[in-house]
Amino acid sequence: MKNIYDVIIIGSGPAGLTAAIYTGRDMLRTLVFAGAKWGGQLQLTTLIENFPGFPEGVQGPDLMLAMRKQAETCGAEIIDRDVSKTDFSQFPFRVMADGKEYNGKSVIIATGTDTTWLGVPGEKEKIGRGVASCAPCDAPFYKNKKVIVVGGGNAAMEEASILAKFAKEVNIVYRQEAFKRVSKMMLDEIKTNSKIKMIYSSEVIEILGKDKVEGVKLKNNKTGSISEMPIDGVFVAISRKPKSELFGQIEKDEKGFIKVHDQIKTNIEGVFAAGDIHNRVYQQAITAAGFGAMAALEVSLWLEGQK
Repeated sequence: MKNIYDVIIIGSGPAGLTAAIYTGRDMLRTLVFAGAKWGGQLQLTTLIENFPGFPEGVQGPDLMLAMRKQAETCGAEIIDRDVSKTDFSQFPFRVMADGKEYNGKSVIIATGTDTTWLGVPGEKEKIGRGVASCAPCDAPFYKNKKVIVVGGGNAAMEEASILAKFAKEVNIVYRQEAFKRVSKMMLDEIKTNSKIKMIYSSEVIEILGKDKVEGVKLKNNKTGSISEMPIDGVFVAISRKPKSELFGQIEKDEKGFIKVHDQIKTNIEGVFAAGDIHNRVYQQAITAAGFGAMAALEVSLWLEGQK
């Protein structure tokens, strides 16, 4: 049994690393698949001012590095490999990465979500340099500046509302001629905010600037005309997609988020989910960390019950 881990954690954002801290402290043999790009969404974030314990704020990558070091200090083994396949149909559970099989008595899925980016020229290289996806994280950097929010749902409205507290002007760019997926209360609030303007029937087709965002090209979907708008920041709020493709045996909702009961338990006994992969409401570092702690505590109880 020495080659079988007590728990395998897939994911290395706040949920996965918090879980590893707890399972490590509980003397459980813990393996974390951090992924080739470890650290989750916070690796793309700059200053975080709403994570407890940092009165001056903390840089996203610095916070994740501290969490990783703490997990390793508590005894977790962390490898920067991407999981290629999982099999929860037999015990111990099987997880494959780089052609090698790993076995675990329990699994915590903490793979989180990805931003659905625009996929337009000039976007990828400016992520973190004017292109962002988290207003609560980055809005203070746009004080007295001009920004746009791309999207037409409640998430886009929330981003715009937060940005309006700092920016001098916020433009919501939406590809259709009217919002169809926004609550009336939120839309009324947005429309009464003098800082927020609407740009309907338009799409961003290119993000301009050399080393940072300096403007965007907009296409009017009705007329086909193309115009340029000087801008300091682009916040993408189309949607977030859960990273759940690897888990075919796990029940998911229509959007791909993992279904849970008792807050962190999946449909397969011994397999747990933690963080944004199932929590589609709050999507915050602190809530993800909380779910990571809960999943780890439940793993300990579950493994004790198997003896």
